[in-house]
Amino acid sequence: MILAYTIDSLSNLQWAAIILSAFMTGIAKTGLPGIGILAVPLMALAFDAKPSVGMLLPILIMADIFAVFHHRHHGKWDHLKKLLPWAILGIIAGYLVLIKIESYQLKPIIGLIVLAMLAIRAKSLLSNDSKQNIEHSKTYANIMGLLAGATTMMANAAGPVMTLYLLSMKMPKQKFIGTAAWFFFIVNWIKVPLMASEDMITVSTLKINLCVFPAVVCGAYAGIWLFKRIPQRLFNILALVLATAAAIKLLTGFSDLWNGISDKIN
Repeated sequence: MILAYTIDSLSNLQWAAIILSAFMTGIAKTGLPGIGILAVPLMALAFDAKPSVGMLLPILIMADIFAVFHHRHHGKWDHLKKLLPWAILGIIAGYLVLIKIESYQLKPIIGLIVLAMLAIRAKSLLSNDSKQNIEHSKTYANIMGLLAGATTMMANAAGPVMTLYLLSMKMPKQKFIGTAAWFFFIVNWIKVPLMASEDMITVSTLKINLCVFPAVVCGAYAGIWLFKRIPQRLFNILALVLATAAAIKLLTGFSDLWNGISDKIN
């Protein structure tokens, strides 16, 4: 059963979590993508796991609008055309898993997904090998699109997958951000009816989203400002460390997951 959250039911800590998540999402979408992964475990820790995924999605879309507006002319549509069909298949696969599990079972799964995505992200950031032999084939794009679709549907955690793909394409910075902006703008809207059908997005949660819209706006402009002043490599490494700690915390939910599986078996 999905827990129902309303404006009046949120604690001060939950408000702090969603406001901070909205702010970080705004920053991530307009210039510092590494910090965006922090919002996923933060929301899952503050809220029940399934509602946290649905509650974060409209925040992501708000920030996507800013990102597309600022970078709308820089998307590489040849890459998007290769990625999107497979991303849609991944979204469908992620949805089929999502509807079969309970909320308490999703929290450790989110933790695992975030840790896996962080490992991919860390490898791309920390590697000193400038001659990485990354496959530029259609198969590579298909696999990355499928993985991005599944992880974004289950946990809104596809950012590192897209980052790895776009880095491997050696795009200029503006093309990188513009392509990512269009990709997530499209796939996040596809996810809306699926999450709404599972009551992960409701009128009540949308009201909460509207309340934190100013935080998204502030984050978006802060991202533009910070991008020019803070070394992105250092900033992303700090984000990786904090997100790793949060994801490990989510993994403590494995005891509840195992108990639930044991109860069904017995």
